[in-house]
Amino acid sequence: MHPTIQGLLSVAGRVALSTIFLLSAVGNKIPNYGAVTEYMASHGVPAPGLLLAPAILFLVAGSVSVVLGYKTRIGALLLFLFLVPTTYYFHDFWNLSGDAAQQQTIQFMKNLSMAGAMLFLIANGGGAWSLDGRRKAERVVAVEPAA
Repeated sequence: MHPTIQGLLSVAGRVALSTIFLLSAVGNKIPNYGAVTEYMASHGVPAPGLLLAPAILFLVAGSVSVVLGYKTRIGALLLFLFLVPTTYYFHDFWNLSGDAAQQQTIQFMKNLSMAGAMLFLIANGGGAWSLDGRRKAERVVAVEPAA
């Protein structure tokens, strides 16, 4: 693949992956902090008042990191660590039946797909068109011997 196309697709993919996390934090969890805490408690999340603030931090820091491609692996890890308990507590299709089970199965699988994407970023980084990729390229140029 041409490097320009690969770079553009890498940036577009990181933006697409991160949007849901950033909008979830900024558009829902932060402005509705009290209601979200109650919702977490109603789903059996232990210490929701204590855990919501770090969850928001993981969402914001992780999504910004992935979009910029700065410390991409760490940002993707934060989002992965957010997804695991979120998926377990809020998309527990195994405790439901009928339409509710079907809807939560879809949500569970969506989160599983996003978790897989985060594992991919943890393994591969943000790509050449990322701040990480740029820093890596600068280090390579810096160590090449002069002619």
